[in-house]
Amino acid sequence: MAPAPDRLLIPLLSLGNFVIGMGAFVIVGVLEPLGADMQRSAASAGQLLTVYSIAYAILSPLLVALSGRVGRRRVLASAFVLFALAAVLSAVATNFAMLNIGRVLAAAGAGLFTPVAAAVAAALYPEAQRARVLASVFFGLTLSQVLGVPVGSWIAYSFGWRWAFWLVLALTLPLIWLTWRRVPAGLRFQPVSLTDLGHVLSQGRVMLAVMFTGSFLGSIYVLYTYVAPLLSGTMGYGRDGITAILLVFGLGAVGGNILGGFLADKLGWKITLTALCLCQMSVMPLFSLLPVSDIALVAIAFFWALSGWAFMAGQQMRLINFAGAQAPVVLAVNAAAIYIGAAIGSAIGGLVIAGFGIAATGFAAGCCACLALLHLWLSVRYPPQPQHSP
Repeated sequence: MAPAPDRLLIPLLSLGNFVIGMGAFVIVGVLEPLGADMQRSAASAGQLLTVYSIAYAILSPLLVALSGRVGRRRVLASAFVLFALAAVLSAVATNFAMLNIGRVLAAAGAGLFTPVAAAVAAALYPEAQRARVLASVFFGLTLSQVLGVPVGSWIAYSFGWRWAFWLVLALTLPLIWLTWRRVPAGLRFQPVSLTDLGHVLSQGRVMLAVMFTGSFLGSIYVLYTYVAPLLSGTMGYGRDGITAILLVFGLGAVGGNILGGFLADKLGWKITLTALCLCQMSVMPLFSLLPVSDIALVAIAFFWALSGWAFMAGQQMRLINFAGAQAPVVLAVNAAAIYIGAAIGSAIGGLVIAGFGIAATGFAAGCCACLALLHLWLSVRYPPQPQHSP
């Protein structure tokens, strides 16, 4: 029988995801000062997020599979050690190559922590509580958009971009000790192997459904990666204006996290995901029409985040419905698909900026949302066969 879960375990895992999310996406908020210091353009500096995302997409499923029989406490603590080392390397980086190595290390730590934390939470609680517990664990990632990215941005503009990474380090170090104290020792449930991973990756219809995560979020990251320099160039915003809009975006993300579960329960995942694609197709091109009034921009940013972050509940419901016994592996691959989308989106955004200027990223993101809708319809037309637990 699994040990009774510590009442502080879920808050701890959620806090871990908050720090992971902040360390991953703080690049969005520090892009302009980092690029200026490193003498890089916005498009060039934005590729740091592309490197992180590609590394996560590759390393997360592999590391989760290779560590499948190691105690979960050791895996989670080791993930934070990697993340702390990445923060140090990024903070002291003297060139772009060191920053990229730091991003790869951070991706390795994050790629271990987030899916394993979800597996721990799902296994320690009964099925009737599982959806609520998983939502609580992933709430930390959403909250990092509300507080982590704007705070990191404010620090970067006030004291220098390196201090944003020192803050990530300061938040990560206590989590190594807390994880060792609070996660039960010897947890080795639901082991995942490379064979399991290969089986999932070889199923075309399963991957078609999973990779909708990448196409939907990829369209968002065409714009989101470069939103700070876009606001600076079109709205004339500096530190406070950019931080405020990132905060509004974060608040919209929290609302979307709540709204997404409600919509998926009431309308079903198919209608919910279709409607959210249509919302993104409508709102993201508005960023190519800047400047607008401050009030209009706040409304646009909030609705953009609301409809974007409402996506995950319906997609996860969809994947769990057909995954059966393969759910841990499918969810790990789905986590990787988030970063595949971010990598592709930030890369497309960089190409758009190089060819058409930063103002074109809104229109480009809207076009990519159209492709995401086509992807959704195709995956509905060719659904995976439900897998049954043995």
